[in-house]
Amino acid sequence: MTAVVPRDDPRARYRIEPTVGQALRSPRILTREVLAGLVVAIALIPEAIAFSIIAGVDPRLGLFSSFVMAVAIAFLGGRPAMITAATGAIALVIAPVAREYGVDYLIATVILGGLIQIVFAALGVAKLMRFIPRSVMVGFVNALAILIFTAQFPQLFGVDIPWLVWPLVAAGLVIMYLLPRLTKVVPSPLVAIVVLTAVVVSFGVAVPTVGDQGDLPESLPQLLIPNVPFTLETLSIIAPYAVAVAVVGLLESLMTAKLVDDITDTHSRKTREAFGQGGANILSGIFGGMGGCAMIGQTMINVKASGARTRISTFLAGVFLLVLVLVLGDVVAVIPMAALVAVMIVVSVATFDWHSVRLSTLKRMPKSETLVMVVTVAITVWTHNLAIGVGAGVIAAMVLFARRVAHFVTVTRQVDDAAGTARYTVDGELFFASSNDLTTQFEYSRDPDTVTIDMSRSHVWDASTVAALDAIQTKYTHLGKSVTFEGMNDATTQFHGRLSGGLGAGH
Repeated sequence: MTAVVPRDDPRARYRIEPTVGQALRSPRILTREVLAGLVVAIALIPEAIAFSIIAGVDPRLGLFSSFVMAVAIAFLGGRPAMITAATGAIALVIAPVAREYGVDYLIATVILGGLIQIVFAALGVAKLMRFIPRSVMVGFVNALAILIFTAQFPQLFGVDIPWLVWPLVAAGLVIMYLLPRLTKVVPSPLVAIVVLTAVVVSFGVAVPTVGDQGDLPESLPQLLIPNVPFTLETLSIIAPYAVAVAVVGLLESLMTAKLVDDITDTHSRKTREAFGQGGANILSGIFGGMGGCAMIGQTMINVKASGARTRISTFLAGVFLLVLVLVLGDVVAVIPMAALVAVMIVVSVATFDWHSVRLSTLKRMPKSETLVMVVTVAITVWTHNLAIGVGAGVIAAMVLFARRVAHFVTVTRQVDDAAGTARYTVDGELFFASSNDLTTQFEYSRDPDTVTIDMSRSHVWDASTVAALDAIQTKYTHLGKSVTFEGMNDATTQFHGRLSGGLGAGH
């Protein structure tokens, strides 16, 4: 039975998703959700392992994270059918912690990052997503793709890497490129991994394998408390990385949720999703995982390719993942790293927004938008920190926007010599950028004794503008001339009246 949504409810603009109860009562929907979960679980295995390698930890940490987070977000999240697991973005953020301080500090960082996400959710940070420009989001995605790609270099050009790795990677890329043209029933990354593993095992090719990177799990994850001293020194070490985990995780998750909203023409609860991501990361850390966030690639497999729409598919993706790893752990250990490198190269290429760098697009886009995207990419790749890159992109967008709108304010002057009056008309939005040089656009000494400033076509937004208006009035007063502001709308009148005279206006 379909729920009735009141006409004034925002959800009335969207389609109504099937509920879990409806899915369980419908064999058709349930079958679709189960198969979608199985396909996603298969696709999660190679990426979870590869992201573990990027983070510099045993593959089991990535696999445990993917299992725990997928199951947790199925209950806690605000976007049904979205997949949350170990991701490259979080792996890149926490890699320095594992490398410099060890796994226990990494787990503590993940737990603290989850707590920070919950605090952010309580503060309504999810609602601030609307203030992140599209150019910053495009830069974020492109930088993520570049970092995932460059993270494969040690497995391709590192010390003691045999030359046979390169033809194996090339073969994997060919399989993943050609197979979807023939059939999409089986995920092409899985086929590439199976084929390359069979070749390596059959011919005894000596190349690095997943088993060389660390032990795979042989049992269910267990609760643990990270073995770190509970001191301010520990907090000072993990806090910067934890904040980065929280910011990057929420950014990628909320961006993915928005993408799924658009694809399915449905509405999700972004604040609940932020709470859910925090809870999932805390549980991941408690069970010894490396943390993560929403996965764009696997979510698209689940929603777009498989047609999943409920939490059942997300839950089963986690369950199937654990079953496959525990039952087939020995097989997973002999997978050549070359296969995973090929998978991650394909992921990075698919993640990159190639449309954004086409010459035709760059010609149409405003130069400021392109500059913001380039700043976001450059800072992110330079610092290897997605949060810093996004922050720099947002600041660049704000500065460029302020500079652009600052030129939209015009001041026109009309003088009536017979009446001995001057009339100025201010046209445009007045805030700190546009009102910065407002005081220079008046002819103080040349104006007659009576001056009128028409504000009917403008609006005062901040205290900087009120201070500028006070400065104008002060200049005329010192010259013995009277000035009158007229045409202010109610909001401007109240704002100006409340602040005027108390801001230290001067020459």
